[in-house]
Amino acid sequence: MSESTILKHSSPDGATVATDLEQYRVELTAYCYRMLGSAFEAEDAVQETLIRGWRAIDRFEGRAALRTWLYRIATNVCFDMLKGRQRRARPMDLGPASTFNTPLPAPLPEITWVEPIPGSLLLSESGDPAELALSRESVRLAFVTALQRLPPRQRAVLILREVLRWKASEVAELLDTTVASVNSALQRARSTLTASDPATTDAFEPMDTEQQQLLARYVDAFERYDLDSLVALLHEDATQSMPPFEMWLRGHEDITGWFLGAGIGCRGSRVVPTVAANGLPAFGQYKPNPTGDGLVPWSLQVIEISGGLIAGLNFFLDTDRLFPLFGLPLQPEF
Repeated sequence: MSESTILKHSSPDGATVATDLEQYRVELTAYCYRMLGSAFEAEDAVQETLIRGWRAIDRFEGRAALRTWLYRIATNVCFDMLKGRQRRARPMDLGPASTFNTPLPAPLPEITWVEPIPGSLLLSESGDPAELALSRESVRLAFVTALQRLPPRQRAVLILREVLRWKASEVAELLDTTVASVNSALQRARSTLTASDPATTDAFEPMDTEQQQLLARYVDAFERYDLDSLVALLHEDATQSMPPFEMWLRGHEDITGWFLGAGIGCRGSRVVPTVAANGLPAFGQYKPNPTGDGLVPWSLQVIEISGGLIAGLNFFLDTDRLFPLFGLPLQPEF
């Protein structure tokens, strides 16, 4: 039994407290994900935040709103988790593009990578359309990766001020600092983000006919392994990455070369749509088992679209962790 369940049943007011705290889980998860760059760490951080909040609820004096109080706790939890570690990144941040015949390097640890997260953990679709659009934009893989370049306090200031639209005075109170300090941190954070120039991609609109047709053509070409048709859907400078490997590719020639060379095992794959990842379309890829026994999980594909074409193919290979998170079976029935 979890600590939250124990506390709920140990106090006559436990259920009320649980409900009061739990209503902030989704927005706190989005905040912690932007801070940490990992779906799993974000969930851990939110759970720790709610447990700390529960333990300290009798000391909550109401001088600030409950929501503000929880954000203060969540920020401190994230700061603790970020101490002494390298920033998470994408393969494109670690070095120049490789060629298709570059030997595959050794995989790097999970802590190296910005990881995808299901939109269902981040967004409440019942909100204001403009707010939803901002929320989706602020969890794009490129933007979350750019956030990881910032020192933790600058990261928190930028998210609270630019994404969540808090006042400078509110952020100053949360961080126990001055408005001048908050404004200075925001200016430095903006400068760093501008220098990093995170790529802009189109917002994914599930009801957009053109986007759905593009994705349908992509799935059809991938499953038929028709690489001419597949690359015709890609920008000339489209990228392909495959965490946990730092190797990445750019352009039609190298992407095609990889699929016909080291990636030839993907021939005969099935590609299954799943919930959006980071506001982007996502698919589970199952490729033929090298033993000849059916299909096995290979990657969570997250697709970036720009100007009506595919700009990025992101293949996350940690299927043991990511497929359950995205509701994809590890043992497919096809």
